[in-house]
Amino acid sequence: MELKKIQLNDLHEGLGAKMVPFAGYNMPVRYSSDIEEHMTVRNGVGMFDVSHMGEFMVRGSKALDLIQRVTSNDASKLEDGKAQYSCLPNDKGGIVDDLLVYKLKDEEYMLVVNASNIEKDWNWISQHNSEGAEMENISDSISLFAVQGPKATAVLQKLTDTNLSEVKFYTFTHGEFAGVKDVIMSATGYTGAGGFELYIKNEDAEEVWNKIMEAGREEGIKPIGLGARDTLRLEMGYCLYGNDIDDTTSPLEAGLGWITKFTKDFINADNLKKQKEEGVTRKLVGFKMVDKGIPRHDYIIEDAEGNEIGKVTSGTMSPVLNQGIGLGYVTKEFSAPGSEIYIAVRNRKLKAEVNKLPLI
Repeated sequence: MELKKIQLNDLHEGLGAKMVPFAGYNMPVRYSSDIEEHMTVRNGVGMFDVSHMGEFMVRGSKALDLIQRVTSNDASKLEDGKAQYSCLPNDKGGIVDDLLVYKLKDEEYMLVVNASNIEKDWNWISQHNSEGAEMENISDSISLFAVQGPKATAVLQKLTDTNLSEVKFYTFTHGEFAGVKDVIMSATGYTGAGGFELYIKNEDAEEVWNKIMEAGREEGIKPIGLGARDTLRLEMGYCLYGNDIDDTTSPLEAGLGWITKFTKDFINADNLKKQKEEGVTRKLVGFKMVDKGIPRHDYIIEDAEGNEIGKVTSGTMSPVLNQGIGLGYVTKEFSAPGSEIYIAVRNRKLKAEVNKLPLI
């Protein structure tokens, strides 16, 4: 299958980005080094082009009914200008995808889904659209930039009259940005470092990108690739679909009980409610390495006696801690913070400790 190209593909290649196939797209993984880019976002400001993400519009009098049926969180609580983290439960106890639900206005919502699941999610939601909510897949016409870091708001403020400091976490505003009308400026992101995500029409993407880079020059803004995006989200303990959550992991096992609202009916709610009442047998936990070493996806987790108690789902060397960190599923009795676990790395057993999230 031919790789899809995001709108600014040539711009990133011109910046010297190392491009790799990711979720069917040719994407910039790094421009300099992962560690340098990671620290740029933690301490200053960086910009990610995450235009591979999918966007679906759901409109009409049945829009909310459909969203309530297919998502686990309670979208009826959303006011105009608010966003919500949620997931699409499948009918087997697992997760089709995790997503953001934006309420643009009454009877108009935008769902933002993972790039690797655009077609899968579209088909899943369409299949449950029995009442005929109006759906439109706008993924190919929208670019998405995540400007993240403690200096992000100051940089972006130079380009809009909207007071960005009033836009609270998980709320968004619609307006003129960098001379372009109708930009969604959303106080969301995947780094835990603060900042905004900007939804822009493809035809305006290059102009907006260049203006942000220019506006952030004094603050040392840099383009940031997917490599640092992964290490930043892992320090925060944010789940990555396909690693930490998938079609076989329940939201309750994944620590996503807070977005699983049994005050409404949704797909597979009864089974998940039963699981909540009976208690889960395994849990997704964050951990830090005590011994030197880097945990990797699919490494076995053992107890002190060498019994298998779980598996690593994501792991890396934390640039902030300079220590190996990871996420993984373990049996319930090893899920409390402070629990001692061991990561099987080749023929060695490396000690680690379960930690509360975030890991930094």
